Amino acid sequence: MRRTRRTRRTRRTRRTGRTRRTRRHRAYFAIMGACVLLILLAWNVVRLWSTPAAVVMSVVAALLPPVAAFVANQGALDDSAPPSGDEHPGPSPD
Repeated sequence: MRRTRRTRRTRRTRRTGRTRRTRRHRAYFAIMGACVLLILLAWNVVRLWSTPAAVVMSVVAALLPPVAAFVANQGALDDSAPPSGDEHPGPSPD
């Protein structure tokens, strides 16, 4: 029975990791889609009526890719990072 429980826990952890990754990917693509939409609207539609509004939209669109990258990479190393030397101290050098 213990072996079955361990397997189930591992599967749950993997599913949770996939869910987090899927959520990050969806958020990234949503933000980047908004960026592309803002650029297209600013350059093709809004500039005909208001140039300052088009410039503001372009500036906002320029700020979105770093935000999208941050969202996509947030927590990405939680499951895949090997332990650093600080987490498991070895024998003292004395």
